[in-house]
Amino acid sequence: MKITKDMKVGEIVKNYPESIEILMSFGMGCVGCPSAQAETLEDAANVHGLDLNGLLEALNK
Repeated sequence: MKITKDMKVGEIVKNYPESIEILMSFGMGCVGCPSAQAETLEDAANVHGLDLNGLLEALNK
């Protein structure tokens, strides 16, 4: 299954535990906080000023 911008961060972390290291390497250090769990990847990337396309590419490798 491909990770998409509409998936919740909590869903990504639960289903792909290896994603935690990638998310943190992009500067998303709060992958375990309650608000991040309910945010879409796109919302979280926007909040943190991250490159969504680059993040999606790294997560889907």
